[in-house]
Amino acid sequence: MRAAEMRLPIRSFGIFRRLLAQKQTIRPQRRGLGGAAMRLVQFHRHGDEGGIRVGVEQDSGLGVVDLKAFDSSMPSTVRELLELGDKGLECAQRALASGQCMVQRSDIQLLSPVLAPEKVVCVGMNYRDHCLEQNAPIPKEPNIFSKFPSAITGPYADITLPSESQEVDWEVELAFVIGRRGKHIKEEDALSYVAGFTVANDVSARDWQMTRNGKQWLLGKTFDSFCPLGPALVTTNAVKDPHNLNIRCLVNGETVQSSNTDQMIFKTAALVAWVSKFVTLTPGDVFLTGTPPGVGVFRKPPVFLKMSMYLSHKLCICSRTDMKLKAFIPLKGQRGQTTKLLYGAFMVQ
Repeated sequence: MRAAEMRLPIRSFGIFRRLLAQKQTIRPQRRGLGGAAMRLVQFHRHGDEGGIRVGVEQDSGLGVVDLKAFDSSMPSTVRELLELGDKGLECAQRALASGQCMVQRSDIQLLSPVLAPEKVVCVGMNYRDHCLEQNAPIPKEPNIFSKFPSAITGPYADITLPSESQEVDWEVELAFVIGRRGKHIKEEDALSYVAGFTVANDVSARDWQMTRNGKQWLLGKTFDSFCPLGPALVTTNAVKDPHNLNIRCLVNGETVQSSNTDQMIFKTAALVAWVSKFVTLTPGDVFLTGTPPGVGVFRKPPVFLKMSMYLSHKLCICSRTDMKLKAFIPLKGQRGQTTKLLYGAFMVQ
């Protein structure tokens, strides 16, 4: 679509794995940092908004292991944890296995799994079915744009409908986060640079994206709070196939977007390799991988978000079929005021 995004991490391809079996001279490709399947979160305790912590979520979704309480040498943000490489994720795995230093979900507030990344990289027109809904040709190269990191907001944060726009639209997306530094990364090595996956919404002011600001997308994409992200960063080894995930967005309980990540034109490894030709990727960089069809601007007549509406997202992102990522984003209040963003945690269905 004209306002699409990009991102997503992946694990090794089945085809590549078969090639490894046939050619023993080829070195096996790593899926990402570490070998553990985990759901990493950032949180603060109620009443301590400045005390950001890294947590590892239990399978039940009811408890979170406080990593710094388990090991005081560990950092307080996921970005810093990723900068430690395998050392940091191995500590997180030990903390989860210990069952110690557990805090209840009811006692904390979840934040975006990544705060203040160096880059937020987005891909436009990256779903075949999204191109079809607007009669647009299939891109031959990734269509890259960006959001400012200040657009990121997270679970239970506020989202703002700005008074400058009357055409705020939704775009549910699969996102992935870079786990280690790299430049000119080969596509066959790209997955080893991906730390994990999460869910995002590329909230977009279509008037500013499509008709104003010289039709440059940046301002329409980067209002404060226009990048809800999280709640959990699911490590790459927890995802069976990131390119075969059902993805849905609902407005007021009605499904408006429903597709599968197999519709992506440029897959995770291709995106990492392409973008790293131009910029150095660093731990914590966020990729939004694009949105499926069903956005409001291409409806007849167009539909845009209003104060009384709410969004919910459903994305099965784990290898376990009983785990889904749910996100609920009610929009309330008057335009220009903040509206409560409720972004649910990974939980058993």
